[in-house]
Amino acid sequence: MMKQILAVIIAYAVWTVIWLGGNAVFFAEAAKLVEAGEAITETGTLLAILGLSVVCSVCAGVVIRKMAAGQRKLTIILSVLLVGTGMAVQASVCDLMPIWYHLSFLILIAPVVILAAGKAK
Repeated sequence: MMKQILAVIIAYAVWTVIWLGGNAVFFAEAAKLVEAGEAITETGTLLAILGLSVVCSVCAGVVIRKMAAGQRKLTIILSVLLVGTGMAVQASVCDLMPIWYHLSFLILIAPVVILAAGKAK
C-alpha cells in the first residue's frame, strides 16, 4: 500500500516540478504577467503552455507506469488529483486567459496521463 501511495505522490511531484520548471525557463514573461494580474492572450504562447502541460502529463503517466505497472486505479487517482489541482489553479487565474485555454488544459490532463501510463496488465 505504501508503494502505491508513493507512486502517486512521486508522479504528481514529477508533473509539478516539470510544470514549474518549464514555466520558469520557457514562459517567465508570461508568468510575470499572470503574477501582475495581466491577461495572456497571445495564442502561440497559450498553445506552447498547453504543450508543456501535455509533456508534464506524459511524464507523470510514464512514472506511474514504471512505479505501479498494471494498477489502473492509481493512474485514475493521479489523474483526478492533477485535474483537481488544475481546476483550482485555473479558477484562480480564470480572468487572465481565454476560456478555450482553461478547458483545453483541464480536458487534456487525464487522457494524456492515462495514455502515457498504458494499459493495465
